[in-house]
This record gives sequence, C-alpha cells and structure tokens, in this order.
Amino acid sequence: MKLTPPIYVKAYVKRGKNDAADAAAICEAMSRPNMRFVAVKSEDQQATLMAHKTRELLIKQRTMSVNALRGHLAEFGLIAAKGISHVKELVERAAAADLPAMVQATLGVLLAQLRSLDAAIDELERAIAADHRRDPVSRLAASVPGVGALAASAILASAPDPHAFKSGRDFAAWLGATPKQNSTGGKEKLGSITKQGNRYIRRLLVLGAISVLRAAPKRKGALCDWLAALRARKPAKVVAVALANKLARIVWAIITTGEAFRSSIYAKA
Repeated sequence: MKLTPPIYVKAYVKRGKNDAADAAAICEAMSRPNMRFVAVKSEDQQATLMAHKTRELLIKQRTMSVNALRGHLAEFGLIAAKGISHVKELVERAAAADLPAMVQATLGVLLAQLRSLDAAIDELERAIAADHRRDPVSRLAASVPGVGALAASAILASAPDPHAFKSGRDFAAWLGATPKQNSTGGKEKLGSITKQGNRYIRRLLVLGAISVLRAAPKRKGALCDWLAALRARKPAKVVAVALANKLARIVWAIITTGEAFRSSIYAKA
C-alpha cells in the first residue's frame, strides 16, 4: 500500500470536482516516475504522534488561558513580567488586592483550568519519555546535542522509514529547514527556509539549536568551530536555523546507520 500527499495529486485534477475526476487524478499521479509517497505508520507510531499533538494542543490552551488571565487582571492595574514562570507572582498580587467577588470567582476558574492543563501536559510528557526510553534508536537520536526525548520521539514517529530519503539534505528539506530556491537562467538564488515541512519537529530542532548555541562557548570540536565561523558573519537567528538544519542531517545519519554521535565534535572544553 502506498500513500500519496493530496497536494501532489491536485495538479492532475481536471475540470470539475467529482469522484471520477479524483480517481483519475490519483491514478495519473501514481503512475508518475518521480512521485513522492508517504510511508505507512504503525499503530504505535500513530499513538506516539497523538500524544505529541495532544501535548501541543494543551500547551496552546494553556497559553490562551495565561493570556486571558494577564489581560483581565491588567484591567484592574495588576501586571507582571511576561512568561509562564511569572504567573504565580501575578496570582499572588491578585490575591492580595481588593478585587470584586466576581473577579475572584473568575480567577479561581482560570487557575483551576491552568492547574488541570499543567497536570495533563506533565502526564503526556512522562508517557512520551517512557516510550522514548524503550526505543534504542530514539535514545541514539537523543544523544545529538539539542535533540532531546521529545524531538527524537517525534522524528521517529513522523518518519517511520528514514531510508525513504536519499540523503540528510532531503530529510532536512522534508522538515522545511532548507533554503527556498528562486533560480532561473542557470543562476542560483537562495532565500529563507521553505517552512513547508513538519512545523512541530522543525520548531523543536530550532529550540534545541538555540540551547546548543548558548553552550557552544564552553565547548570545543568541529561543530563549535563551524558555529564560531558562522556566527562571525551571520545573525544569531540565522545561525540557529542553520544549526537546526545540520542537527536534522546528523539525526538522519544516525538513525539510518546506527552509528553513535561523535562526541569529539562537540566536547567539553
């Protein structure tokens, strides 16, 4: 069985929208020699992805609740620094202030929701971490700097067959972490990254790359030398995205070859 991305089939749809036209377009797309297919995921991989997506949804809901809390209390002159870590300070100020009973009741509802979301997110993260520890390939991928249990688990669940990619660059392109091309007349012109791949994994890798950049001055090796040369001529955000691209390629090489990460390229100074 093969799965074809709908976006690749759409180009073969003729006039009208009906089952016959859709079936003809699918048959035409399947017959193309350069058509790309999606690897079929197992039930375990689908379950892992469900946990990741549910965690992401709960985090968004928590962010919405925190923003609502901050916005409502700001109307009463109660403010605090941004960030989830400052919510406790804001709540303490609200408890000490002389606020109407309706405000106190509404505040209790929002706080109960935040506590419930925090508990649910922690439970999902524990389940993902336990699944990660049971998978030797996932543990191997997590040995790469900046790639933790969450990123390794998400990559292996989203890309069940890494051998479907010809190279690490193809894998990075699938994540949307490679430069966008606008070339013509034999002249190559590269722009920002395409951002057309898996947004969740790409974000995890970029966050991991930022943590690697912060620790890089205390490290030594080929990876640190490459980062130092890149930081000398590029902005920090561009370097972080470029490092995320490189981390994706390293992870692909590790999970396809089974070779452990060479710690000498990013060792303690």
